[in-house]
Amino acid sequence: MNHSVISKFPHLLHGADYNPEQWLRYPDIVQKEDIELMQKAGINCVSLGIFSWAALEPKEGEYDFQWMDETIDRLYYAGIRVNLATPSGAKPLWLSEKYPEVRRVSKNLVRDLSGERHNHCYTSPVYREKVQKLDRMLAQRYAAHPGVILWHISNEYGGECYCPLCQAAFRKWLKKKYGSLENLNHAWWTYFWSHQYTDWEQIHAPVPNGEMSVHGLVLDWKRFVTHQTVNFMKGEIDAVKSVEPDLPVTTNLMGFYDGLDYHKFADALDIVSWDNYPLWHNNDPIGVASFAACSHDLMRSIKRQPFLLMESSPSVMNWTDVSKQKRPGMHLLSSMQAVAHGADSVMYFQWRKSRGSFEKFHGAVVGHDGTADTRVFREVTQVGSYLEKLDPLVLKTEVMPEVAVLYDWENRWAIEESRGPRNCGIHYLETVVKHHRAFWEQGIQVDLPDMDADLSQYRLIVAPMLYLYRGSIAEKLKQFVENGGTLVGTYWSGIVNDTDLCYLGKTPGDGMSDVFGLVIEETDALYDGQKNFMVTSNDFMLQKSYEVTELCDVVHLNGAKALAVYGDDYYKGSPAFTLNHYGKGRAYYIAARLESSFYRSFYSFLADKLKLSRALAIDLPYGVTAHRRTGEQDLVFVENYNDSEASMVLPSEMRDVMTGEPVSKLTLPPFGVRILTE
Repeated sequence: MNHSVISKFPHLLHGADYNPEQWLRYPDIVQKEDIELMQKAGINCVSLGIFSWAALEPKEGEYDFQWMDETIDRLYYAGIRVNLATPSGAKPLWLSEKYPEVRRVSKNLVRDLSGERHNHCYTSPVYREKVQKLDRMLAQRYAAHPGVILWHISNEYGGECYCPLCQAAFRKWLKKKYGSLENLNHAWWTYFWSHQYTDWEQIHAPVPNGEMSVHGLVLDWKRFVTHQTVNFMKGEIDAVKSVEPDLPVTTNLMGFYDGLDYHKFADALDIVSWDNYPLWHNNDPIGVASFAACSHDLMRSIKRQPFLLMESSPSVMNWTDVSKQKRPGMHLLSSMQAVAHGADSVMYFQWRKSRGSFEKFHGAVVGHDGTADTRVFREVTQVGSYLEKLDPLVLKTEVMPEVAVLYDWENRWAIEESRGPRNCGIHYLETVVKHHRAFWEQGIQVDLPDMDADLSQYRLIVAPMLYLYRGSIAEKLKQFVENGGTLVGTYWSGIVNDTDLCYLGKTPGDGMSDVFGLVIEETDALYDGQKNFMVTSNDFMLQKSYEVTELCDVVHLNGAKALAVYGDDYYKGSPAFTLNHYGKGRAYYIAARLESSFYRSFYSFLADKLKLSRALAIDLPYGVTAHRRTGEQDLVFVENYNDSEASMVLPSEMRDVMTGEPVSKLTLPPFGVRILTE
């Protein structure tokens, strides 16, 4: 069975953002050289038209589609498909100057001047009308073209607008959610500092020189920004699908970007795609690899299906502090990492380096020399050959995790806006990544669902710092454990409800205190540099003592068993790590932030106890991981993120997919990757 997300072109995609409108004065480049180089590099798809509005509509109501007609035809005849973009990510100057309302108002309540990109108001009726008109024209002209296989809706949605139109839309959204000011005042606890609202017009978006202390307001504003962004995106999707409803749509997300709740995009998109730009070769190379893997897993988890790697750099990023080149091997390794975690594509920003302006030094397949005689081009060509070889195999596989590490944007917003217990760094995201990394190092696949997801399919759920409970998450977790699942909770969990009101009574709230068999009395925060330690008496722990930093829950047991205790301070001897039997399952509680070696030890124990599937049933060397795509023929990607060689003995003889050779002992070069099958 083929699991391709694009039925019109069921193949692994290899391509790049293509901007021929920048090169129309150089006909030899766009009419000949680009096509020849794309074919040489194994490019089979390009993203076209992402920032092309001014080239398509140079003046209001005056259109020029000839260059795009010729480009799409030329690409198709060369065997290259098109991921066609709607151009709303960067508006033309004639539009910005004639219709000031389309420009955003910043937090200082001053309207932006023309320029830059991603700076349009999502609420503006004028902008919506202009965008959707051009979107429909593009669909009418190109949706039926055999070379157009996918819609790329806008580009990297993000940012906020504080204009009067958005403020009015926010109040309308709040009225629908709460029904009355009485309900809103209670949900936001506006009685504090005498901030009750007596008229809807008194509600304004949170800004530094206004109201920022009502946490319910801040949280709901962030929710509204996601709602309004998705609503704007749906308007674009409706415009193109009104012409051809079967052509799938995607938009390029940005991993753990904190401005939008990407889980709310799932229902509107046919395919999730995202832009991945790790800082390879910095001072924590294994940490970078782990974070990239976690980001891939997050993107795959949004729809629980294969995703597209829409952008990556074949060499450098020009907007980072240091534009460091990928070392030999890293481009293939990082590309295969994406495929291992569920990507059905490897695509780049950009195809050809811009000659001027902001991204003229950003990485590209083709540099300013315009030739194939570069290390970057050769390494891109190598990725193309790998994808061509893997094409009939990968699309018959799936990533099938048994483990979920919960990550929830609304929880993140609430944690980071709350005053206390550590305003110098609460580190929710870092904590999620740390838990994920312990599985990544063992070659165990992980999903990162949010609180709205169906969790019943997993065998192990890890819920780090689930400060805010929303929806039916508490009930879902109770049922999961009752039915025999294993749950791991941590400190700073079950503190508030979905409007950021603290639970009254036992904490964790909403009945989860019974699941964990304990009550949190208080949470102690440590200054940066301060440490406590945890002492364990369990045989499955590799150490007897683990370092504790930042946050420590002081708990009383109410049915749970202490597996470890604190070693210092006024809560010395009190439980720091517990286990409670609940129904047919087990609930562990980690009461403090612990060093990484604890998570490696604990999750290795749980993996063995639960017989979780590992890509390879061996202890992997440090900096080496393995991931499996399961299907008619399982594929195991073995990845070495060290700058030195790594060797291992396989549990049984396997075959190298690329060479066909049998392998029983594996030696990976620095930044090496091998793809094996049994």
